[in-house]
Amino acid sequence: MVLTLEEAVRKRHLLKLIGETLVMTNGVFDILHRGHIEYLEKASQYGKQLWVAVNSDVSVKKIKGEKRPIIPWEDRVAVLSALRYVDHVLLFDEDTPLALYKTLLPDVLVKGADYTIEQIAGAKEILDNGGKVVTIELTPNQSTTKIIEKILSNF
Repeated sequence: MVLTLEEAVRKRHLLKLIGETLVMTNGVFDILHRGHIEYLEKASQYGKQLWVAVNSDVSVKKIKGEKRPIIPWEDRVAVLSALRYVDHVLLFDEDTPLALYKTLLPDVLVKGADYTIEQIAGAKEILDNGGKVVTIELTPNQSTTKIIEKILSNF
């Protein structure tokens, strides 16, 4: 289910009241692949609920270029929402989900191990709030960029 920021704030408050652990991660998730699925499965193991912040199309274009995303945000969000590991999805227009993380302060923030803790948007704020920041090893040879390159090389 896709949450507005207002809905997310209310649900986050409820999770705190009942003592459930909120895990958050973020990404583009353009052309969902095995690496994404394995990453989300691992991330979901760190708490009761996994919320995924997804870059909007405007955000993706800013960070990945005019030819991306391949899959529009409505479709990326629909696919992510259907995964059993994902409880909620939030959309953001900025380059990073820092504002979301500062507002929601999840208990656990998860990113791929291709990032250092210092590079992770929101890590400082979450650590300062008593939360944890975890990096997960990514599935080798799995990326949207590689899929796009393979498709293009076949034409």
